[in-house]
Amino acid sequence: METKVEALQDNRVKVTVTVDAKDIDARIKKTYKDFARKYNFPGFRAGKAPRPIIDNALGAEAVPATVTDDVVNETYPLAIDECNLYPVSKPTFAEDMGLVAAGKPFEYSLEVEVKPELELSSYEPVEIDMPAEGASDAEVDDQIEQLREHYYDYEDAAAATKVKEDSYLDLGMKATDDAGEDIASLTTPTRLYGLGTGLFPAAFDAELVGMKKGQKKEFSIDVPAEPTVMTQPLMGKTSKINFEVEVQAVKNKVLPEVTDEWVKDTLGFENVADLRTRVADSILEQKEEVLPRIKENQCLSKLAARLQGEVPEAMCEEAETSLLQDFFQQLQRQGVSFDAYLKQQGITPDRFKEDVKAQAADMTKQDLALDAWARHYSMEVTDEDVAEEFVKSGVEDPKKLQEEWRKNGQLHMVKNGIARTRAAEDVMEKAVVTIVEPGAAADDKKDEKKPAKKAAAKKTAKKDEAKDEATEKKPAAKKAAPKKAKKDEAADAEKAADAE
Repeated sequence: METKVEALQDNRVKVTVTVDAKDIDARIKKTYKDFARKYNFPGFRAGKAPRPIIDNALGAEAVPATVTDDVVNETYPLAIDECNLYPVSKPTFAEDMGLVAAGKPFEYSLEVEVKPELELSSYEPVEIDMPAEGASDAEVDDQIEQLREHYYDYEDAAAATKVKEDSYLDLGMKATDDAGEDIASLTTPTRLYGLGTGLFPAAFDAELVGMKKGQKKEFSIDVPAEPTVMTQPLMGKTSKINFEVEVQAVKNKVLPEVTDEWVKDTLGFENVADLRTRVADSILEQKEEVLPRIKENQCLSKLAARLQGEVPEAMCEEAETSLLQDFFQQLQRQGVSFDAYLKQQGITPDRFKEDVKAQAADMTKQDLALDAWARHYSMEVTDEDVAEEFVKSGVEDPKKLQEEWRKNGQLHMVKNGIARTRAAEDVMEKAVVTIVEPGAAADDKKDEKKPAKKAAAKKTAKKDEAKDEATEKKPAAKKAAPKKAKKDEAADAEKAADAE
C-alpha cells in the first residue's frame, strides 16, 4: 500500500491510497471462494461453483463491489496512521472511486479534517501561584472552625428580636389549599424553620421577616412553577396556599467553645492540642495529594491562554462526548440519578450543559497547547514508546492489542497521549512558582471541579464517627461532619441549606 497526503483548506487533507495488484488479486480470489461456499448454486457442490456461474447468478459487479468495500474499510485506517494524521472528524470518500479490477492496482482517495498545528504566543516557562506546603496555624484554625459549624445548637433570642432573612425560629403553622381544605403535610403545632433554606418559596419567607415572638399572621402565596421541597407534593393540586402562622420563638445559632473537655467528650481526642495535631496531619496528607493536581491545572490553564488560532468545533464536541460518558458512568457507579445530581448541585439541565461545553472547550485548548509545546521542544514518540504503553496497560497480550489498535487506525491517539503527558510534565517542571498565603489560591482549587461531582455523603449523628471525620477533613472540600441529634425539622432545614 502506498499513500500520498495533500493539504487542503480549513485543516482538511486529501489522502490518496494505492493498493498493489497482487493484494487485489488475492482478495478477489478469496471472495469468489467465500461466495461459492456461502451461496447455493444449482448443479455445483458447495464451494465448487466457477467464477462465470457466480457472476451470472449474483451479477458481474458483486465480487468487485465486495472487495472494494473491504479494501477501503481495512486500508484507510492504516493509511491515516501511516501518514501520522490525527483525524477529528469522519472521512469522506470520493464518489467516483470505481471498483477493483483483476491484475490492476486500486487507487482511491478520502478527505478528512485533522487536528491543527497551532502555536503558542510564548514558549517561556509559565508563572503560577501555589499554596504553601505543610499546614499553617491559619489553615488549622479554619478547619476547626468548619468542624464547630457542625456541632451548633439553638437558644431562644430575646422576645423583642425580629425575624431576619436568615433567622431560625420555632413556627406554628396551619395551611389550607384554594378550596379551604387542610394541607396536613404543612400544618404543624411547631416546626423549627430556617429562612433562606429553600424548604418554602421566597414569598413565604418574605411574609415572616419583621415578625416577633408571639405574633400571628395570615397570608396566601402562589404555588411556584419551580417547586421547593415542601411545595413539590402540591403541584397540580392547588394554585394557592393559605397560611396561619405564629412565631413561637426566634432562635440564635450557638457554636460550641473549643475546650479540652468539649474536644474529648464530643470528638474523642485527648485535648485541643491533640485535635490541632491531627487536623494538621490531615491537611498535610491531603496537600500531598491535591497540590500536584492544583499545579497541573494552573500550568495547563496558563499554557492554554497562550494558544493562538481557532479550535476545531469537532474536537470540542469529541471532548464533550467523552466528559458526558465519564460523568454518567460515575453517576451509575454511585447509584445517583441525573435529576438527583442536579437537585443536589442546585443547577438546571441547561446550566449543566453549558458547564460541560465550557469544560470541553478548555480541555481542547489545553490539549492543543500541549501539542504545540511538544512540537516546539521536539518531544518525539518512538515505536518503542508506544509498545511500552501497551505493556503498561496490564493486558494479557499487549502485542495483540497494539495490532488491533493499528488496524483500527488508533495508534495516533496513543502517540498523542504520550507526547501530551511528556509536555505537561515538562511545563510543570519548568514553571515559575510563587508561594501564596493560605486562602489566596482558593480560586485556583476551583479548577479541579468536574461536572461529575461526587454525590454528597449521608450525614450521621454518631459520636464515635466524629474522630474519623475530623481526621479525614479535606482543606478544600465541604465534607459533611456529624451533627448533634436535633429535631427532624432542623435536620431537614439544614439539608436544604446545604443543597442550596
